Amino acid sequence: MNTTLQIRIDKKSKESAQKTFKALGIDMSTGVKMFLKQVETDQCFPFVPSTKKTRAIRKQWDKEVAWTLKHGKKFASIKEMFDNLEKGV
Repeated sequence: MNTTLQIRIDKKSKESAQKTFKALGIDMSTGVKMFLKQVETDQCFPFVPSTKKTRAIRKQWDKEVAWTLKHGKKFASIKEMFDNLEKGV
């Protein structure tokens, strides 16, 4: 049995979402159904909400990854990596 869902959203967001869904070949109703189905399936948001704090954490993480890629130790194999970890080097 189907039911109706009504939401309130500002006009600009609605039009922007409709335009995006149209470019993806679906309508607004299908896009919202897909979102809700994904929430139901995974029992969480199908994306990571972005806040000032999460952006700062991501920026720091990106910085650390860039440093590690540039200066970190490289291994020829997984075995070499685990041997190195076991030695505590």
